[in-house]
Amino acid sequence: MSNVLIVGELKNGELKKISKEITSAGRKIADALGGKVTALLIGSGVEKFAGDLGAVGADSIVTVNAGDFNAETWANLVAGVIKDKNPSVVLVPHTSQGKDYSPRVAVKVGAGIIADAVGLSVDGGKVVAKKPIYSGKAYGNFKVTSPIAIFTVRPNSQEVVQKAGAGAAEAASPSAGDAKVKIVSSDLSGGNKVQLAEASIIVSGGRGIKGPENWPVIQGLADVLGAALGASRAAVDAGWISHSHQVGQTGKTVSPNCYIACGISGAIQHLAGMGSSKYIVAINKDGDAPIFKVATYGVVGDLFEVVPALTDEFKKVLG
Repeated sequence: MSNVLIVGELKNGELKKISKEITSAGRKIADALGGKVTALLIGSGVEKFAGDLGAVGADSIVTVNAGDFNAETWANLVAGVIKDKNPSVVLVPHTSQGKDYSPRVAVKVGAGIIADAVGLSVDGGKVVAKKPIYSGKAYGNFKVTSPIAIFTVRPNSQEVVQKAGAGAAEAASPSAGDAKVKIVSSDLSGGNKVQLAEASIIVSGGRGIKGPENWPVIQGLADVLGAALGASRAAVDAGWISHSHQVGQTGKTVSPNCYIACGISGAIQHLAGMGSSKYIVAINKDGDAPIFKVATYGVVGDLFEVVPALTDEFKKVLG
């Protein structure tokens, strides 16, 4: 029997969607391996989310009361639960937090770790992780040979499936250890209205928007769709928008359900950051632009005519 532990994540006191995604993924793995799924939630008042994870496959939910996020503390807490529950598979969100503490956990429990998985399957009693390699130009399949395997999973890469587990909740108090680093302040940028890395829809603009004064055209479509606003490196380097919006090899890597590229040619560095999107819509005047080679749907036309028309149509449909 191989049990699975998933580590949930919260933001501003709310359960993040990736927590449900990896719980559903953990349920599939556990069913294939004949094991159970335990979900771990760390924070203040996290007990109220036990039902949410039980509804998508968690057999049990372990809650740990803790203050603000600290990578050292989280690593000690997660490692403590791993040693207590003895799972063979651990799934962690591939977020700024997950990427910070998961390698520390791997060292503490002697686990192999694979980061940024976009697909998970089981073969020969081992979990196989599919992840992008060579800057997103290809995908590789990897197995971990150590007794405990840790995988960080990219947001929006896993389907949330309603499949109720037992959902039994229990409180735990693993040692938080003696953290040598503490957060004394946080300086957050304005960023996006919707966070890029976790957005299900992203509308991005590139050099084709011609200047910073035209961002409202792109933002208008994003607002109607409840989407995040993205940008190509060309737009960022030109000083038209902050780096926090950049998608690509030197920006953020995203996997939305829908990526709408407006006036973006599709350089390989940009494709490396959004190539795993489920659907790609390209709007560009140049019918030979590389972006059309990866686009699910392509519109050859002036974005200043196409995007406002799309915005108006979506307003009619969505209200």
